[in-house]
Amino acid sequence: MNEITSENFEKEVLKSDKPVIVDFWAPWCGPCMAFAPTFEKVSEKNKNIKFCKLNIDESRDIAQKFNVMAIPCIVTFKDGNEVDRVVGSVSEEKLQELSDKL
Repeated sequence: MNEITSENFEKEVLKSDKPVIVDFWAPWCGPCMAFAPTFEKVSEKNKNIKFCKLNIDESRDIAQKFNVMAIPCIVTFKDGNEVDRVVGSVSEEKLQELSDKL
């Protein structure tokens, strides 16, 4: 699991040689905190995908650039492009479906 920031977002996500799933979150967000174990569990089962977390309080510019209006917001990337997005806490099965699409 990678914690990413504005400083390393381009390198870790947009220029990644692997597909990436980013969890946009904040520490004050209850649903984000409840979703964290699910995100971690699915990341452990999908080693061919890079799973990253981005704290929107610390990287507001990235959240704005990708129009993240509500959290948690899960965004998938492949070859530097957004592929899919889900807003709100999702089940392990739904997160696995997003992973399988990559």
